[in-house]
Amino acid sequence: MDAAVPLATVLGSGGEKVGIVAVALLAAAAVLATSRRRRAQVMAATLVLAPLLLLAEVWDTSQVHFLRNHPATALVAVACALAAVAALAALLHRHPRLLPPLALAALPFRLPIAAGGRPVNLLIPLYLVVAAGALAWALPVLRERERMDLDPHADVAVKRAGPRPRARPRGLEYALLAFIVLYGAQAAYSSDARTALQQMVFFYVPFALLFSLLREVDFDAALARRCLIVLVGLAFVFVGIGFVEYATRHLLLNPRVIRTNESSTYFRVNSIFFDPNIYGRFLVVVMLGLAAAVLWARNRRDRLLGVLALAVLWAGLVLTLSQSSFVALLLGLALLAALRWSVRRTLLVVGVVAALGAGAAIAFPGKLCPHRRSLSACTSGRTDVSTGGLRLVRDRPLYGFGSGSFREQYKARLDPSQRRGLTASHNTAITIGAEQGAIGLVAYLLLLFLAFRMLATGFAGAGEESIGAARAAVAAAFAGLVLHTMFYADFLEDPMTWALLGIGFAMAPPPRTASIAQRVARRQARRARASGAAAS
Repeated sequence: MDAAVPLATVLGSGGEKVGIVAVALLAAAAVLATSRRRRAQVMAATLVLAPLLLLAEVWDTSQVHFLRNHPATALVAVACALAAVAALAALLHRHPRLLPPLALAALPFRLPIAAGGRPVNLLIPLYLVVAAGALAWALPVLRERERMDLDPHADVAVKRAGPRPRARPRGLEYALLAFIVLYGAQAAYSSDARTALQQMVFFYVPFALLFSLLREVDFDAALARRCLIVLVGLAFVFVGIGFVEYATRHLLLNPRVIRTNESSTYFRVNSIFFDPNIYGRFLVVVMLGLAAAVLWARNRRDRLLGVLALAVLWAGLVLTLSQSSFVALLLGLALLAALRWSVRRTLLVVGVVAALGAGAAIAFPGKLCPHRRSLSACTSGRTDVSTGGLRLVRDRPLYGFGSGSFREQYKARLDPSQRRGLTASHNTAITIGAEQGAIGLVAYLLLLFLAFRMLATGFAGAGEESIGAARAAVAAAFAGLVLHTMFYADFLEDPMTWALLGIGFAMAPPPRTASIAQRVARRQARRARASGAAAS
């Protein structure tokens, strides 16, 4: 009987679930299509459908109510948004290498909107950058084809050449989009399709377009340096805001954190972010980029400036009191050390540090969790939520309860009093297991495997090259982010994940494809060397 639940629910599903699947397929086609014209068409369709679904989702919010009641203001707002996108698209068409710095600059800024009865933080600036980047890429492709269709003698050379060949999609791209399509399909039997729609429209679709655009950029050391400068500049601004918050004991955002600070002996800052852990995650990514620049720097001045900047950012990170961010930073630094020097020595140092940490925890348990008596209290209830999530996984292990259903199922089955306002487990793997079952977990683990394999490519022989430092920074930041999601969720819901994968994809060296003649020549050379060694 339990196995028939998905089919019965699919038969009763409405247009909301159809929209989820449709936009998921469009996002997949926008990334995987090999023809430039087809990709441009799908991007254009996605840019139309996704905003319509987004508008439908936020139609009953207070922000949209104001615009609905003031049509003149709404028209002005729409006109301004379209003008901003058009101007930005024209700029990116002239200077396509501006896309990565602009996208990274827009990543942290969110606008809170109450969608579906609970707050959702929309990345409006990033949406504008992604829309402009997609238009800057797609419109010239469509216009070029239209001009050739109207005038068969125009652009004869381009027409004969056909669409510009693009690298064959790698396994990572297939894994990313397979996960998104699977998420959309499993929303068909979800008890909370609205959350699944929000995840798809607010996060997965625009981030997939961001990944598709970033992977096409010709990354070099200079562009990687500009991206790091943008991130470091933003981090300094956010740390300054955090210092002011700590000095004044007043937070700018998130009433829940404000209430927690009022009832605790410590004070956590979150700067412009809505959560100290997300703020800490951003600082960790920036610090790992800076650490890579220091480790690969050629002169003492650059190393000294980098160390001073790291000290400032470390002070800002300490004020977040985000244990998950501290652990993620340590993992990223260990990976940087292994890439720069020796894996064996790094493992030895990590083992010593882990042993000392375990000894300190056993000797002084009260220091790690003062005035707390249980593991659940020390982890702010995360162990209880994770344990509950594992019970959901056990109840339906194969296909889960459907995309976006964790919150509803947790409350219905484990927390009837609805004391927790959670939307997911504090562990990405547990959330996926509860919502999508073993099917989703296999897709998730395959995605991680292919991502790390792609990011680990190209370090041999990098030496002092700046591009080697950039690749190491992206790999370390992604590893730290993945570990962070084991304690605070938000994996593919975080645009930084897609940005790191897109940049890492763009910087990865091309696959080695040797011709038959080259392989034969190498084989003959090996035989000649072997014969010479035998003769001697």
